[in-house]
Amino acid sequence: MKIVTVVGARPQFIKAAAGSRQLRKEHQEILVHTGQHFDDNMSAVFFREMGIPTPDYNLGVSGGSHGQMTARMLTGIEEILQKEQPDALLVYGDTNSTLAAALAAAKLRIPVLHVEAGNRLGTLDNPEEINRKLTDHCSTLLFCATEDARQKLEAEGLGSRTHCVGNIMYDSFLYFANKPWENPNILGLDGSPVTLPDSWYYMTCHRQENTYSDEPLAAILAAMNQLDAKTIYPVHPRNRERAERICKAQGFDNILLTQPVGYSDSVHLTQNAKKIVTDSGGLQCEAFYAGVQCVFVLDYVVWPETMVSGRNQLAKADTEDILSKLAKEQRIDPAYQPFGDGHAAEKICDVIRQWRG
Repeated sequence: MKIVTVVGARPQFIKAAAGSRQLRKEHQEILVHTGQHFDDNMSAVFFREMGIPTPDYNLGVSGGSHGQMTARMLTGIEEILQKEQPDALLVYGDTNSTLAAALAAAKLRIPVLHVEAGNRLGTLDNPEEINRKLTDHCSTLLFCATEDARQKLEAEGLGSRTHCVGNIMYDSFLYFANKPWENPNILGLDGSPVTLPDSWYYMTCHRQENTYSDEPLAAILAAMNQLDAKTIYPVHPRNRERAERICKAQGFDNILLTQPVGYSDSVHLTQNAKKIVTDSGGLQCEAFYAGVQCVFVLDYVVWPETMVSGRNQLAKADTEDILSKLAKEQRIDPAYQPFGDGHAAEKICDVIRQWRG
């Protein structure tokens, strides 16, 4: 088969590292990068270190409103699909790139294969929720990371299209977690190498809900500044000015602001962290895989499977709430692994093979 795969943002690059490696054993893959994440340390570094094939097309679409971005992607992807005439289109996750690609393919009657389908927050106030629901309902094959996602799709009448294969991010996590951590490349915002402390907390924060103004981000940073070890915080480019200004104004000298880090560095920062604070759905799962306690700063549960035995706790963007959740301890049941066995990419290819007959 000829399969067009569309990626655009950091979490999708991580999934594509495992997906493309397996997919290309049996099929011709055409890789399209929309350009949604375009900085070297948000994009190119993942392709280099994770062995992701060089994109066949790069649309260079970034910036603008949700509507502007999605419209430009939709137009560009439609032109590629009309030129390539693929047998199917494959998308990951829930970004604007995901929705634009799914809409373009569905209107051209090209089957859509959606990896990480069925995740639900239960509110359309979240833009990713809109993307994932619309993508699921115009897809031919739905690949779920968990049993909970499968059940949600069944409740929406999509059970016959659905296959629970495990979380493909777990494939990538295991691949890099089992490699030695050689030559960490952690850079400060000024570009100089950062010397890692003996122990640290690891934090990421990028969602609009937590960065739309100074107040929520300052409350999160205030909590991290009070901890018993430094916090390493790789800053998303769009939050850099705000984070730098808040830390300087508040004298938050227990926080190391760094440039975004590559996937291998992130995996090892996660494995070796004392605890993690994040608003990233991917990082909360990786903390779970690594057995490191996590506090998730958002109003909605993203991966309910991680919310067990204190391993991942929901917190508001409130200093005292975050500190109280960090003070609790987790309990690990080694037998509990709801995200599959680390072979999701192989199972996806098995389903595609059976689907095509």
